[in-house]
Amino acid sequence: MANAYSRLLVAQIRSQTQYRFSFGVDLFFSTVLTSLDLVTVWVLFSVNNSLGGFGGREVLLMMGIAALSFPLADLVVGNIERLRAFVRSGLFDAVLLRPLSPLWQLAAMDFAPRRVGRVVQGAAIYVVALLIAPVAWSPAVWVIVVLAPLAGALFFGAVFVVFATVAFWWIDSGEIANAFTYGGKDVSAYPMTVFGGWFRRLFAYGLGFAFVSYLPALAMLGRSDPLGAPDWLRWCSPLTALSVAVLAGWFWRTGVRHYRSTGS
Repeated sequence: MANAYSRLLVAQIRSQTQYRFSFGVDLFFSTVLTSLDLVTVWVLFSVNNSLGGFGGREVLLMMGIAALSFPLADLVVGNIERLRAFVRSGLFDAVLLRPLSPLWQLAAMDFAPRRVGRVVQGAAIYVVALLIAPVAWSPAVWVIVVLAPLAGALFFGAVFVVFATVAFWWIDSGEIANAFTYGGKDVSAYPMTVFGGWFRRLFAYGLGFAFVSYLPALAMLGRSDPLGAPDWLRWCSPLTALSVAVLAGWFWRTGVRHYRSTGS
């Protein structure tokens, strides 16, 4: 079965790299456009000394975690967003007939190797942030440094799956899904202290986006949460991501069972 997935991925990569110039342009722009987040932070700190009580190097650390986590998830399962087109057209029937996991088939179909550029750039931002931020190094911090972006990728991957699965009930759910996937990525890149009221309660703690980069960054910096969250919560991003992934898996299986063919 693993061999079947690998062959499908190789076929997708070959088809997309056949036209090298076009692939090179796509890779370049998908990488460069990610740099706009850094420009945004630079503009903010050009007129302020801090953002939500955090300095530039500390915000860069949070951004670095998010900048690596989201592209990793997008690279692996980002194609799941195409589910609504498969459901609308009835092509999901063909996916179900193959002796492979429908979820991983959708992830492998039309795999986009150009997204690797975003992963590389995100990794570079994260490494630079770790070098210049006032990280309180310890064995526990080393562990969270390694696990935080992986847990963040698992979290975002679960979010992709959850909101793609909504298409089994509501096909035109794309824009709502983007608000929580790409919107969640933007929220995760900043301290939760810059948001207020119901928005912070919903996105940061209700949906768990604070566990992507904000709380792990506090653990790395040796800082307590200005919002009053207990210190032990700073180390819970791997457990939170695993819990969300389990929930996403259950929701996906429920959606597949609910699916009814278009008959076309």
